[in-house]
Amino acid sequence: MILVIDVGNSNTVYGLYDGDKLIYYWRMTTNRQGTSDEIGLFIVNILEYESIDIQKIEAVVIGSVVPQIMYSLKHAIRKYLHIKPFIVKHDVKTGIEIKYHNPKELGIDRLLNAVAAYELYGGPIIILDLGTATKVCAVSEKGEYLGGAICPGIKISVEALFEATSKLPRVKLEKPSNVICRNTIQGIQSGIIYGHEGMIKFMIEAMKKELNYETVKVVATGGLASLISMNDCLIDEINKNLTLEGLRITYEKNMQ
Repeated sequence: MILVIDVGNSNTVYGLYDGDKLIYYWRMTTNRQGTSDEIGLFIVNILEYESIDIQKIEAVVIGSVVPQIMYSLKHAIRKYLHIKPFIVKHDVKTGIEIKYHNPKELGIDRLLNAVAAYELYGGPIIILDLGTATKVCAVSEKGEYLGGAICPGIKISVEALFEATSKLPRVKLEKPSNVICRNTIQGIQSGIIYGHEGMIKFMIEAMKKELNYETVKVVATGGLASLISMNDCLIDEINKNLTLEGLRITYEKNMQ
């Protein structure tokens, strides 16, 4: 079995693979100040809770966009699982050619999403990642990471509106049934969620024009992917575990 760890700005997701099958996954808040013992005991306890024999874990694969946590995380894996983790970096084998001016600027999460999307669905493909930030990325039919766009995520938008105004409340991320709302809370929800959908729709349509292919598949991922539903079917597939799949696939490519 392989334990994969996706360290994001808001959450860290752990996934356990048996072959190419994801059998368990867990989500915890990313704690930049967490010690190796706190992280290690969380991993051990969650595996014991699921009655998983730690000795059966053959490898640990980590992809991270939070450098501050990496020392403690790597030390936790070595101390509690007795495994040297495989860290996904820009110089490992991925099967993706990065067309960025400086490839090292590309976030590892975006690279992993591209690896999984191209492997699972082929290209050309547009990847929509709805997390702390909303990222829209494009991969060519040849497996080239062409680039994309990054904008504030839904949660960031909610917090910014609350913090920058005197009377507007912090609201739950719930989608109202109508765009025209008759109270402030639903009005904020409408503006944030439907407004985000409008932005996504424009970005996807604009990227499709720039890609200039007859058919371009669109896959969505991220913790908030299910909150955005496109009535005009701009999104072909939702795969919440795309980054975890990218970790597994990248590890397998490097073990061949």
